[in-house]
Amino acid sequence: MTHKLIRIQRVSEPVPAHSRPVMISVAGDSAAGKTTLTKGLAQVIGLERVAVIGVDDYHRYDRQERKGLPFTALHPDCNYVDIMEQHLQLLATGQPILKPVYDHGSGRLTRPELIEPKEFVIVEGLLPLHTRLARACFDVTIYLDPPENIRRQWKIDRDTQGRGYTADQVVDELRRREQESAAFIRPQRRFADIIIRFSPVTGREDPPNTPLSAELVLRPTIRHPDLTKILVASEPRAIHLKLGRDEDGRPVDTLHIHGYVPQEESQVVKKAIWTLLGIDSGDPPGILGDLGEGRSEPLAITQLLLLYQLMAAAEPASAGRLLPGGP
Repeated sequence: MTHKLIRIQRVSEPVPAHSRPVMISVAGDSAAGKTTLTKGLAQVIGLERVAVIGVDDYHRYDRQERKGLPFTALHPDCNYVDIMEQHLQLLATGQPILKPVYDHGSGRLTRPELIEPKEFVIVEGLLPLHTRLARACFDVTIYLDPPENIRRQWKIDRDTQGRGYTADQVVDELRRREQESAAFIRPQRRFADIIIRFSPVTGREDPPNTPLSAELVLRPTIRHPDLTKILVASEPRAIHLKLGRDEDGRPVDTLHIHGYVPQEESQVVKKAIWTLLGIDSGDPPGILGDLGEGRSEPLAITQLLLLYQLMAAAEPASAGRLLPGGP
């Protein structure tokens, strides 16, 4: 099926009838924070209602086999892109798949698993936006774009602590991957509805362990929430919106969420977005912003904004009704 036909088929089968799931993709380079971002989304919606797919499971070769190849796991030739496309089409039209599984701990390809398309499907990984056909399967597309020095450190920390690599091995692999990262991973940025960057605020000298701030580029390719009430209710130093220019020169809104503000100010912002979702009682779930070791209020606010996008795609007239505790 062509990318045009898959879009036509999805449009002809409205989401409220639950004939197909809401599909969201989170693309980005290795250790860009994709899993951390999506974990909170899935847990708030409810794991029984969300299928989370890692497209890195579509690696064609295991870690040992890749040692003798002239390319890395970032190269499309190192992945079953055609099978990934086929599976995304099936999920996007409400059909189950038998997904391959790549074990990042051992570096081996293991037994495939059956994935049923639930109300929401979150797809994260290196190449979910690489082809037009894959992109046509999604309602919301996201690209994570941390500064390269931060991403490199995240990758060194993750791979040495959880994947059995030494720091030197990780640095060597980053060097090998650079050309393919530039050729295949970073170009996906231009296809994202939302671009997210966690980084320090330029020019500030914040104390150690200050949470990274977040910058969200909101492209007009999808409808974004009306942030007027949120901006009025919160302190300007907690969150503010600017009109800027994207890499291609087109105007975009850029939302800045600052990590250095006191937690009580961030809580005002979170409560305002929670209310925007149609949930007037209680506080936003504490799982939002969880880093595994520590918390990030900018991450929590970012996840809340993405929850709004998911709920709006599922039921534009009353997004909050799809969340536990909604009216």
